[in-house]
Amino acid sequence: MSKLTDKASYIKGLAAGMKLNMEKDSNKLLAELLELVSDMAEELEVMGEAHEELNEYVESIDDDLADLEETLFGDDDDECHCHDCDCEDDDCDCCDCEDDEDDELISYACPSCGHEIEFRASDVDFDEDYLCPACNKPVFPELEEDDEETEE
Repeated sequence: MSKLTDKASYIKGLAAGMKLNMEKDSNKLLAELLELVSDMAEELEVMGEAHEELNEYVESIDDDLADLEETLFGDDDDECHCHDCDCEDDDCDCCDCEDDEDDELISYACPSCGHEIEFRASDVDFDEDYLCPACNKPVFPELEEDDEETEE
C-alpha cells in the first residue's frame, strides 16, 4: 500500500474508534468524505502503478529504437572504408577511393524550363520543395492523382 492509502485507512480507523453516531447529518458527511478520500487514494495508487508500467515500456521502446538506429545507420565517423587503410578522412591520399554512389553528381532538367541542375543524390530530401534557380518553379513537382483512377 502507498502512503496515501495507509493514511486514509488510519483516518477511517480513527473515526471508527471515536464511535461517532453515523446517523447524524454532520457525521454522515464526515463518513462520506472519509470514503471519498479512501477511494481517491486507491485510484491514485492504481494510476501510479500504471504510470510506472508505461514508463518502463517507453524505456524499452527507446532502447529498441537506439539498437535499430545503430543497426541501420551505424556510427557516424568519417572513416575511409574502401581499403584497409587507417585514415579517418574521406579525402585520404593513401588510396584512390571515390565517394559512394549516393554522392555522385546528378544532372536533372527542370520540368518547367529545361534548365540543367546538378546536385548530389545524397543531398536531396524529396519531402522538401526545391525551386529551379532559372524559373523559380518546383524542380520535383508533386504528382496529381487522376480522379478517374480513384473512382474505378
